[in-house]
Amino acid sequence: MAEMMTTGTWVVDEGKQAAFLAAWAGFAEWASTMDGAGRLLLGRDTGDPNRFVSFGAWASPELVHSWKADPDFRERMAQVLQYVDDFRPSELDVVASADRGLTMPVSP
Repeated sequence: MAEMMTTGTWVVDEGKQAAFLAAWAGFAEWASTMDGAGRLLLGRDTGDPNRFVSFGAWASPELVHSWKADPDFRERMAQVLQYVDDFRPSELDVVASADRGLTMPVSP
C-alpha cells in the first residue's frame, strides 16, 4: 500500500479563528480514530492569521477514500466549514521522504 497525505488550505472568516480551531480539533480528533490515519497537523500562516494549512498522513489511498465515504464525514466537515470563507483540499501520493539525514525515495 502506498502512503498518502491529505492537505487542506483553509481561509477562515475574520474574527472566527478560535471557533475554527475548536471545530478543526474536534474533526481531527474523530478523523484520527479512523483506520489508516496517522498524525494530523494544522499550521497557521505567519503572514496571514486567517490562513491555515492542514496535513494528514494516511496508510493508503483506499483508507482515505473510506474515511471520506464514512456517513459522518460530511456532517463533521460541515462543522468546520461554517467558519471558513475558502477551503482547498488535496490528496498527495508520497513519492519521497527524509528523516534524520536519510532520504527515502518511494517507488512510483
